[in-house]
Amino acid sequence: MDFSLSAEHELIREMAFKFGQQEVLPGLQERDREAKSDRVLLQKMGSAGILGVSIPVKYGGTGTDYISLGIVCEELERADTSARVVMSVHSGLHCLTLLQWANEEQRMRWLPDLASGKKVGAFGLTEPNAGSDAINIKTSAKKEGSSYVINGEKTWISLADYADQFLVITRLEASSAKAPYAAFIVDRTTPGFSSKPLKGKLGVRAGNTGQIFFENMRISAENLLGQEGDGFKVAMSALDHGRYTVAAGAVGIITACLDACRTYASERKVGGEEIGKKQLVQQMIANMVAGRDIGRLLYYQVGWMKNQGLRHTREVSMAKWQNCNYAFQSANDAVEIHGAYGYIDEFPVERYFRNSRGAMIYEGTREIHTLVQAEYELGYRHDKPLDHMLPKWQPSEVF
Repeated sequence: MDFSLSAEHELIREMAFKFGQQEVLPGLQERDREAKSDRVLLQKMGSAGILGVSIPVKYGGTGTDYISLGIVCEELERADTSARVVMSVHSGLHCLTLLQWANEEQRMRWLPDLASGKKVGAFGLTEPNAGSDAINIKTSAKKEGSSYVINGEKTWISLADYADQFLVITRLEASSAKAPYAAFIVDRTTPGFSSKPLKGKLGVRAGNTGQIFFENMRISAENLLGQEGDGFKVAMSALDHGRYTVAAGAVGIITACLDACRTYASERKVGGEEIGKKQLVQQMIANMVAGRDIGRLLYYQVGWMKNQGLRHTREVSMAKWQNCNYAFQSANDAVEIHGAYGYIDEFPVERYFRNSRGAMIYEGTREIHTLVQAEYELGYRHDKPLDHMLPKWQPSEVF
């Protein structure tokens, strides 16, 4: 059993860290205050090769393994959650799901532009009345000849106003499929598509979130991902990938909290002594360290399973659940350590607190993950091999 990271992993960590510090952080305070997202950041991520992480070289990507994707997400969220969210929806929910479910013609059609950043992908599952109960989605797709007509809406869609294409889960009308769901790749230029932003978010204010709408939108049957009836399986596979990126990113928040608290605890003095020497402050710091180290082990395990081509639904649920809990507690303690200064955005910890709260909701609430883990342990839930598995990682000529 080898717990070491490769030299390539360390180089990837350094690259992602520098990108976060040099490209994400400048101007972030103003963007967060004004709730303005930066479309240019997506272009910079594409130019830096970040959007092609873990996509095989054959399809224009870097050919790096899935642990590399987790490391990138960790370091980007160390700068800000909005940057990691791009990786979650573009790389995790969209690209890895395409890699898993698309046929070869579809992979060659879509992945190269996604890997280069020429196009950005997003994911559409959640609806106004269907969140955790995803089986109750109402967005419909009706087969008409060699095309489908889609009607409905999706909400809480990251990159709703920026993404060029969306992986959309629909309910099928008048289909003989055993399961009444299907997955489609939808281009935003298709007539009948529209989007609008959501305003007033508590956290991730520098990220774009919105709603997307389909009004008699006609798309080719060639945009169907998998087969009719595969839609729900595609959605759950996508969530496995998305949860992995969220779990890894949560470790980045913990690390950012430690960065801020180490500095503040050594500079702030009470009674002539730096507060870092106070035992209760040390206790909070120690808990952050535990969360960071445990969180890394949890997401490294999932990354290894992805590399081996193994199903990891239970393991990624655990990583997402626990790492987001650790991140929220770390951010809460970071505010406590900063005292009144933790309650003002002159210091970054109040942003970490707001951002960490959202991760306990999206990609499966903590309540859902609690039930998932209990059902596995009690034998009520069992994973069956999927017809389509994420390809086992193969070393490329790049790394």
